[in-house]
Amino acid sequence: MSPSQVPQPIHVLSPDLVGVLKNSVEATLVALIKKNKHTRYFSESPVFASFHSAIRNLGRGDYGGISDDIFLETYRTTIPLTTYSSYEPFVAKFLAETCQEDDIRDMFSPGLPHHIATTSSTSSPKPKFFCKYKHDQGSPYAYGDGRTTFWTFSLHYRQLVKIQNRNGDIIKTIPAGLESSGGARMRHGLTVENDHLNMKLAGEWATSPPAVGFIRDHRTFLLTHTLFALADSKVETISIIFITSAVDMIRYMEEEWETLIASIETGELPAWDEIKDVREHLQPHFPPRPERAAQLRTVGKATDQPGWLLKIWPMLKTTLSVSSGVFSVGVPKLRFYLGPDVQLRSVGFACSEVYIASVYDPSDLNLFKVTSQDIIEYLDVVKEENASSIVPPWLVEVGKHYEVVATTRDGMWRYRSGDVVKIAGFDPTDGLPIIRYFERRNVITWMAGGALTEKHIATAILAVQDTLAPIVEFTAIIDSCSGIPTLGYLVEVHGELHPEAAKAPVKLRNELCRLNEEFDPQRMQIPTIRVLEPGTFGEYRHWRTGVTNSGSGQTKVPVLIWDNTAREWMLARVRRELGVNSNGRALQG
Repeated sequence: MSPSQVPQPIHVLSPDLVGVLKNSVEATLVALIKKNKHTRYFSESPVFASFHSAIRNLGRGDYGGISDDIFLETYRTTIPLTTYSSYEPFVAKFLAETCQEDDIRDMFSPGLPHHIATTSSTSSPKPKFFCKYKHDQGSPYAYGDGRTTFWTFSLHYRQLVKIQNRNGDIIKTIPAGLESSGGARMRHGLTVENDHLNMKLAGEWATSPPAVGFIRDHRTFLLTHTLFALADSKVETISIIFITSAVDMIRYMEEEWETLIASIETGELPAWDEIKDVREHLQPHFPPRPERAAQLRTVGKATDQPGWLLKIWPMLKTTLSVSSGVFSVGVPKLRFYLGPDVQLRSVGFACSEVYIASVYDPSDLNLFKVTSQDIIEYLDVVKEENASSIVPPWLVEVGKHYEVVATTRDGMWRYRSGDVVKIAGFDPTDGLPIIRYFERRNVITWMAGGALTEKHIATAILAVQDTLAPIVEFTAIIDSCSGIPTLGYLVEVHGELHPEAAKAPVKLRNELCRLNEEFDPQRMQIPTIRVLEPGTFGEYRHWRTGVTNSGSGQTKVPVLIWDNTAREWMLARVRRELGVNSNGRALQG
């Protein structure tokens, strides 16, 4: 749907739309309860004891003959908010050394999962695991599709779960890895049992053959996808999960330009060690293209000119990436390389646990329509954090903030996502909420008498770009080098620092105090700003992918780094310091 065809969200639901939305949501919820009510997690976890007790008190221990209204009322009054702590003991059974079918069948949803999604350990010391089952509906993600799509898909997994039957035979092998990798496998029917055949496929759904998706090294993964895309002049869509990875791709392409062009000309893959395991499968799909190489040489490495990517791919129409929240910092740089005529769109709003919402208005990178396939409820952020503060979708209020709570076909029950959204309106066709991402719901830390949140950190640094320089990417640390903790920014900038960049730290402090009136200006120390070497964040994703074995494509940089190893890795790449005295200490406020 083009932007001109998107209906404007309405701010108040009519009585008819309330009825339509309520009936639709409740029908989906009843179907979900009936589907998953006998699963191991729901039946055995003490979290759901009140639900089962209520059903038994009705004399319906077998659930037979229970009306839909009773199911709904019992759900609303007995199902509490849940977190990973209640889910973890059950998913851990899949990760046991010997995984028995009798121990894990019907664990969260009927049958066996298709794959297990693992988080990238962005903000926690260890990954979380979530079982994903195959459902009738297609993928809600906006990937783009077809041979004209430059899609940086990954098929990597961090481990394989081999399920045995009572005779000791392996009846199914399940990959555990990034949700984007498992989703790509599900979408195209690529089972791990057939990977020896999958690697040989030419691929009809992207410019790259499937073998590229098995490359583990982050830099080489992006470069090889880029190589196959560069060889095709007819690319219409670029699909890269995070906009920060798109910026990485451009930098790598710039650094390896001559190598890439020479390879396209000769049809010989570059001598990268990191592709040795898939080289024999890639080479048959990479013939010489001297005419295309000549075209690219004519274009040249004109990265200082706007619209460079459109010169490389004259038919390019759309780029798909997550570009909201903290990722919005990468929009100006990507827009510079795309030029004004290529549409930049989001892929949707999701986390490893649940797909939350699809793109509503393609021209708005942070406007989403909530899914109707799972149940999304809303926890009022100004009320107590319990189930009594949950608001159903037909009662949310425009302009208010809520934490997303999900009950899913994959067996999550009122699971707290931690994502806070702002209600922007309702779809006038079916009443579903239209939302904007706001921030992660967690007080990152306390400082100067107030709560320092993700939103404060991001908004403040972006507000001083006119004094500092255009920011490509950033993260932050708690800087205690002066003895009194202050906020320390680690930034990568585009171009040179502005002449008055030294004033940016003081401006930052003022901006933080403006954002949160609880901050005491007398106690708020001047933040530090450390300008990193160009390309540092791309190198960080490369390093982090190797450390965590998490696979390429979904590695994120946390807004606030607590991990000392990651912190020291970043600090070793500082080019210039602002707000720091000659002794390396933060300036006093």
